Amino acid sequence: MKVALVYDRVNKWGGAERVLLALHKLFPKASLFTSVYHTKKADWAKVFDTKTSFLQKFPIIRSKHEFIPYLMPIAFENFSFDGYDLVISVTSEAAKGIITKPGTVHICYCLTPTRYLWSGYDEYFAHPAIKALAKPTVSYLRKWDKQAAQRPDHFVAISKEVQGRIKKYYDLDASVIYPPVTLPIPKTNTKRTKKASGYFLVVSRLSQFTKYKRIDLAIEACNILQLPLKIVGEGSWEKELKSKAGPTIEFLGNVTDEELITYYQNSKALIFPAKEDFGLTIIEAQSFGKPVIAFRGGGAQETIIEGKTGYFFDQQTVAALVTALQDFDKFSFDPKASRKQAEKFSEEKFRKQFLSLVKKLI
Repeated sequence: MKVALVYDRVNKWGGAERVLLALHKLFPKASLFTSVYHTKKADWAKVFDTKTSFLQKFPIIRSKHEFIPYLMPIAFENFSFDGYDLVISVTSEAAKGIITKPGTVHICYCLTPTRYLWSGYDEYFAHPAIKALAKPTVSYLRKWDKQAAQRPDHFVAISKEVQGRIKKYYDLDASVIYPPVTLPIPKTNTKRTKKASGYFLVVSRLSQFTKYKRIDLAIEACNILQLPLKIVGEGSWEKELKSKAGPTIEFLGNVTDEELITYYQNSKALIFPAKEDFGLTIIEAQSFGKPVIAFRGGGAQETIIEGKTGYFFDQQTVAALVTALQDFDKFSFDPKASRKQAEKFSEEKFRKQFLSLVKKLI
């Protein structure tokens, strides 16, 4: 069976990229099609035979793709998948819009319907002038996006949250296969503790285009309470966030998996202020027996057992997170419960569910 993987762009590292590597284990000979490939920023992709679009000819676009969204439909529609039996698009934007011929099965593993067109539209275009200038482009892309969503033979959502968005924006049904946690989990002490020592942790991309992750809330709340907070990740939002950070906040940049494991192990809890599509870092933290302090919204509600593996706050405000951090030490969290919850999102379970779906469709 000849298989191809398709991804919006290969120029960063995060949860979606871990999914691609998990799929690579299932289909090690699969080529990876993408709009642009930034080799220095995406060293993880060297395991793939990567095929790029015409946009690769323009070096600036490899890292500034956000400014040419109107070209993405053309980039993906120009790929040929003749001779492929199975194509799997992993996408939150245009990769689902590839064109395949009869005889080729296209599974779309949907990270979310294009956020800046749908669920996050008001956040991305909050400024009236920007909204007005972008209106023609948004109108064109919304029309194309709905048409492109009809092309896959089957939609798979990464969470029930995303499953609901697919129904809402595309009027399509989707099955759910949760992404796997792929960090190696060493054996650690499972003794029940009431108060863990250490720092609070945030693991996230820090891009201007991912401000919905609300890392600013974690910084401001920890400033007020003078709590130690370590932030893993980097991006164009980083400079602004650093300007808000007090002396107890430390920015670590991008780290290796080995370093990330150590930061998880030595942390007190993960802070997760976003309304996310899924939130793979929530599972990673729990896999190390760590609780999560999360906003009650999005995929977090599917992955945290309240009072056992984490604690929710109900408003995306500094005051609500401050209260949650103050209340946190009143609760006792069992590392065993967190690890057991994380096991529901194992790589082995992902493999079985995905291969079962392929078997049904091929």
